[in-house]
Amino acid sequence: MRFPAELKYTKDHEWLKVEGNVATIGITDHAQSALGDIVYVDLPKVGRELKSHDTFGVVESIKAVSDLYSPAAGKVVEINSELINDPARINRDPHAGAWMIKMELSGEATGLMDAAAYEAYVSTLK
Repeated sequence: MRFPAELKYTKDHEWLKVEGNVATIGITDHAQSALGDIVYVDLPKVGRELKSHDTFGVVESIKAVSDLYSPAAGKVVEINSELINDPARINRDPHAGAWMIKMELSGEATGLMDAAAYEAYVSTLK
């Protein structure tokens, strides 16, 4: 599995990339691998305000349904609508090509792990 160094990670297996005051959010390679073939994605409406740890959507696979959790507080400014018609894109490229939402941050994202810490965390789950 790969965990890009430029991303930050949560224990709920979301990743976050901050550029200025906008964060791009998706699920990790570990999460998509554990879920298996993803068949459905439900994402929030643009404009929705989220608090840190709020549920912002759902990913459904042939194995399970999993909630998506916001790693930070802010307002959704864009969703990756391509995932609605092609949710399997998450399995092919969970990081760059399959981001889920972009949000304007209303505060600093805290409690996130860097790639090395997340990789160490994931290794304890096996």
